[in-house]
Amino acid sequence: MSDHSRIEWTDATWNPVRGCTKISPGCAHCYAETFAERFRGVPGHAYEQGFDLRLVPEKLAEPLRWSSPRLVFVNSMSDLFHEDVPDEFIVRVVRVMELANWHTFQVLTKRSARMRDLLSTKLAFAALLKHIWWGVSVENRKHGVPRIQHLRDAPASMRFLSIEPLLEDLGAINLDGICWVIVGGESGPGSRPMEEAWVLTIRDQCRDGGVPFFFKQWGGTRRTEAGRELEGCTYDELPPRNRTSVQDLAKRRRLILALDRSTVAARWSSIEK
Repeated sequence: MSDHSRIEWTDATWNPVRGCTKISPGCAHCYAETFAERFRGVPGHAYEQGFDLRLVPEKLAEPLRWSSPRLVFVNSMSDLFHEDVPDEFIVRVVRVMELANWHTFQVLTKRSARMRDLLSTKLAFAALLKHIWWGVSVENRKHGVPRIQHLRDAPASMRFLSIEPLLEDLGAINLDGICWVIVGGESGPGSRPMEEAWVLTIRDQCRDGGVPFFFKQWGGTRRTEAGRELEGCTYDELPPRNRTSVQDLAKRRRLILALDRSTVAARWSSIEK
C-alpha cells in the first residue's frame, strides 16, 4: 500500500495479499473491507476486485526498495494466514521479511492457530528473528482471548496483542511471553462503544507485567475528536527495535531482480498447469 501510514503504531503498510473474509465479531465493521469495496469495478485500481482475496506477488519486493528502516504492518488490508493463502506464498512473504532485516515487520492475524502451526514448521526459520513481530487480534473473551494462548504456544521471539476493537471487559489476561499490547476502540459508522474501565484494566495489567502499552484511540464516529488520551495521558510505548544496517543499493537490486524473476517463473508454471 504505502511506505507512509496514518496508523499510529506503524510507519508503513505492505500488502502482498489483498482482501479477506469475516471470521469473528471483530470483523463486523472492517475498515479494510469498507475501503476496498469503494473501488470495486474501477478499472485498473488496486481494489478493482473489491475485498475479494487475491495474492499480489508483484508487491513481494516492495520492502527491499525502501532504503530507510521502517516499522512495517504486513497485510493491513488482509490476513497473511487466511485459509485460502497457500503455505508456499506465506513462506515467500516471510522470506522477504528475513532478507529486509533493516525493517521491523508487524504481522497481525485472527487465524492464530495456523500461524502457530506454521511457525513450528515451514516458518521455523523466521520464528526467532527479532525484527519480525508476531501478533494476534483480540476483541472479546470468546473469540479473541483464545488466540493469546495460540500465540504463546508459537515459538516466536516477539509476540504482541492488538486489542482492537475492544468490545467488552476482558478481565484478567495472561501476559506471560507477551512483549507489547495495543488497545483501541472501533471507529466509523455503526462503531460499538468502548468503556474506559475496560481499557484501564488492560493498562494496569501491562504496568504490573512490565509490558509496553500503546493506546491507539477511543474511536467512535468522530475518531479525531475523541482523541487518544487516557486519564489525561497519551500512551505510545513500543518494544525495543532491532537495529540493523540497510543493505547497500547494489545488493538490494540483486535481491529485487531475483524476486521478480521468481515471480515470473511462478506465473508461467501456474499457466502451464
